[in-house]
Amino acid sequence: GGGSVHAGADAGIRRGRAARQQGELVRKLKDEKAPQMDVDKAVAELKSRKRILEAKELALQPKDDIVDRVKMEDTLKRRFFYDQAFSIYGGVSGLYDFGPVGCALKNNIIQAWRQHFIQEEQIFEIDCTMLTPEAVLKTSGHVDKFADFMVKDVKSGECFRADHLLKAHLQKLMSDKKCTAEKKMEMENVITQLDNYSQEQLADLFVNYNVKSPLTGNDLTAPVSFNLMFKTSIGPGGNMPGYLRPETAQGIFLNFKRLLEFNQGKLPFAAAQIGNSFRNEISPRSGLIRVREFTMAEIEHFVDPAEKCHPKFQNVANLHILLYSAKAQTSGQPARVMRLGDAVEQGVINNSVLGYFIGRIYLYLIKVGLSPEKLRFRQHMENEMAHYACDCWDAESKTSYGWIEIVGCADRSCYDLSCHARATKVPLVAEKLLKEPRIANVVQFEANKGAIGKAYKKDAKLVLEYLAICDECYISEMETQLSEKGEFTIETEGKTFQVTKDMVNVKRFQKTLHVEEIVPNVIEPSFGLGRIMYTIFEHTFHIREGDEQRTYFSFPAVVAP
Repeated sequence: GGGSVHAGADAGIRRGRAARQQGELVRKLKDEKAPQMDVDKAVAELKSRKRILEAKELALQPKDDIVDRVKMEDTLKRRFFYDQAFSIYGGVSGLYDFGPVGCALKNNIIQAWRQHFIQEEQIFEIDCTMLTPEAVLKTSGHVDKFADFMVKDVKSGECFRADHLLKAHLQKLMSDKKCTAEKKMEMENVITQLDNYSQEQLADLFVNYNVKSPLTGNDLTAPVSFNLMFKTSIGPGGNMPGYLRPETAQGIFLNFKRLLEFNQGKLPFAAAQIGNSFRNEISPRSGLIRVREFTMAEIEHFVDPAEKCHPKFQNVANLHILLYSAKAQTSGQPARVMRLGDAVEQGVINNSVLGYFIGRIYLYLIKVGLSPEKLRFRQHMENEMAHYACDCWDAESKTSYGWIEIVGCADRSCYDLSCHARATKVPLVAEKLLKEPRIANVVQFEANKGAIGKAYKKDAKLVLEYLAICDECYISEMETQLSEKGEFTIETEGKTFQVTKDMVNVKRFQKTLHVEEIVPNVIEPSFGLGRIMYTIFEHTFHIREGDEQRTYFSFPAVVAP
């Protein structure tokens, strides 16, 4: 068998080299400012080479490294750790009930989390409602952007998630002996780009590769966008639409003002929430890993954008962690073990607040039973970043399903607070004492209430509110319009108003500032407790030597039921 192992290793080295060469090509194209199409094509090719590399690495693993999932799940169900919900009614996919042992384990995981994060960091824990009015999620971007593409079997009406189905279909075609190397390469490219395709491009691919329903062979509809939130209506009138929350974070953002007061108006501070979130997954298939209702634990750490450094970073700076940066991914290099302090210094990790949380997350996961050899932190690439994030690192664990995300650590910058402040006209800001007082030039609209009241009657209040919060840039632009055309137009709450010369003056004056207002940045570690629990199962599952029937879990004492 030695020869074949060497052959496998040699092939692995060749594949690693192929990925690195492609990475160099991508860098060269970017440096030479090549056409975007060429760069995209090269990046797709690179991702596909990386994919092949990862799949082969999994295949080359020693057999005892990969869990016998069937045996393990059988043990979990037999001992009633968890099972399908509503099973006597035939069960509902993506919903699970935890039995007595599962419940004890889950509670211990949460208890360890509270101790490791909330108590250690003096975080404020709050508990918000799961029912959320539509306006909140409209503002946060979830109503418009929190969606996946889905296709439907035209006869049976069964739904599938488009990208998952296309990937499975292409993998099936590629495993066919008759598939040429050229075709294989082309399909690998498609698989790599799955996150990037628009609705039209996906529709074309379904036609080109003649994808049918996997169960019946029937035709499929074209892909449509499907919002993953559960919609409901609050109260009997049906005039207040709402959703079950897709994440616990929004509740914390909306309470920012109260929490800031609670902390005597000082930054930085952090708030946390543990609770259930809901996502109406199109076709959940991987056990506890993709579910429709799940417990999350999230922290929102509010920090002054000018002071993104953590006083306790030194406590974790000497940890050596497997990091897979976006740069390594786009240049075909493998993940590498780095000292956290070096990673922050060299700018691989943007700032020490993000670095601190990555270190703390790593220590927590090891504490509850994850194997350090099967844990890495992967940085999101530009195209897969959530609509609210500007940088994001996922803790990923290696399981029989491949690498899966179990904790996200995102830098949400000031996205959410700014959105909610604009929508509600409530300033969600912190005040910062200036070291030296500063003279500032102030520009404001001075409204003629009489003229506006006469013109717009009961809508006058809307116009006055709008004019009161305009910034200097906007006021100067409108001033030019006033002098040229004698009027300008404003739009607020879906209505349009003409503002004329007799309605406003522009006032300029100077004032001495002792404080400045800042919109805090948010660093958000977000934990999927079900996924962490599943990974613990896989990483601690054993079969007694010489007795295949005797299976057991070696949970660490801190979480053992």
